[in-house]
Amino acid sequence: MPAAFTSTPTSRRQFLTLLGISAAAVSCGTATADGGSGKQVTTLKYQGAVGSVTLPELAADLGHLGGLTLEWVGNTISGPQDIQSAATGQTHFGGAFNGAIVKLAESKAQIQAVVSYYGSDKDTYLGYYVLEDSPIRSARDLIGKKVGMNTLGAHAQALLDIYLERNGLSRADAGKVESLVVPPVNTEQALRQKQIEVGVLSGVLRDKALAAGGIRPLFKDFELLGAFSAGSYVMTRRFIKENPDTVRTFTTGVAKAIEWSRTTPREEVIARMTEIIKKRGRNEDTSTLQYWRSYGVAEPGGRIADKEFQIWLDWLGGRGEIKKGRLRPGDLYTNEFNGLGKG
Repeated sequence: MPAAFTSTPTSRRQFLTLLGISAAAVSCGTATADGGSGKQVTTLKYQGAVGSVTLPELAADLGHLGGLTLEWVGNTISGPQDIQSAATGQTHFGGAFNGAIVKLAESKAQIQAVVSYYGSDKDTYLGYYVLEDSPIRSARDLIGKKVGMNTLGAHAQALLDIYLERNGLSRADAGKVESLVVPPVNTEQALRQKQIEVGVLSGVLRDKALAAGGIRPLFKDFELLGAFSAGSYVMTRRFIKENPDTVRTFTTGVAKAIEWSRTTPREEVIARMTEIIKKRGRNEDTSTLQYWRSYGVAEPGGRIADKEFQIWLDWLGGRGEIKKGRLRPGDLYTNEFNGLGKG
C-alpha cells in the first residue's frame, strides 16, 4: 500500500507550524516565476489535478484567457502545497482552501486571493463517509478512529474540527480522532479495505463511490455551513503589481468559465472536459467525469466575500493558530481584477 496509508499521526498544529515556517522563509524572496523582467508575463505556470479539469484549464479551452498560455508543471493533491509553490515562484498561481490561505498570509507570505474556484452546495460538497455496516453514527464514535483526507490543515480537517466541536467533543477527545493523508483517488479503496474508518470524498470520486454502494455519509460540509465558496486562487502581490493586465485577463477568464459551467447543460460541460483531458495526453482516466455536477462556487463570477475568510480567521484564531485581529478579510483578497459578477 502507498506510504500515505500508514502515515504516523500528525497534528494540525504541527502541520500548520511547518506551513508557517515555509512561508516565512520565502516571504521576502522572489515571488514571480519570470524573475520580474518588467514585461508582463503571458505564460502562467501551474499545477493540475489527475483526471479533472481545473477552471483555468477550462477557461483556456473556451478561449477566455486571451493571449495567455498555461504551462502545466505537474499535479498536486494538496492545496497548501499548491499555494506555497505560488508563494515561492515555482508557479504563477495556486489554489487552496481559504483557511490555508489565511495561515500562509499570517506567516508573512505576500499572497493575495483573486477569485474563488471551488465551494460547497447541494450538488457539490465534501462528505465524510463510513461503510454501510459501520458502528460509527455520531461524533463521539470517531474517538480513536482514522479519518482519511487529501491533506492536513486544510478544508477537510477544518470541517472535521467544526463537526466535532458542534457535537460536544472536548478538545482532548477531538485530539484522539486521527487524521491521515490519503490521496483522493485511493480514499474509496482505503475505506472499503478498512485501512481507515472514515473517508472524505467529494466531486466525481464521491459520486462514483456512492454509485458502487456500501457506504453512507456521516456528515457533509454543506449541512454544517450551507452554500459557501471554500477556496481561492492566489498570486503573489509582487506578481499582481507587475502584471495587472495578465492578472485581470486570468481572473476574468476564470470567472467566465465559472459562469459557463453554470449555464451550460451538464452533459455539454462533461463532454468538453472529456475532450480537454484527452487532448492533453497525460494518460488519464476520464470515466469519473460522468459524475461531475458543479464547481460549487457560491458568488457570481467567483467574486470573493468577507464571510468566506472571516469564518476561518475565527476558527484559526480560536485555536491559537493565528493571532486574533492581526488579519482582516479585506487583507487577504481583491476583486479588483474580476471583470465579471459585479452584481
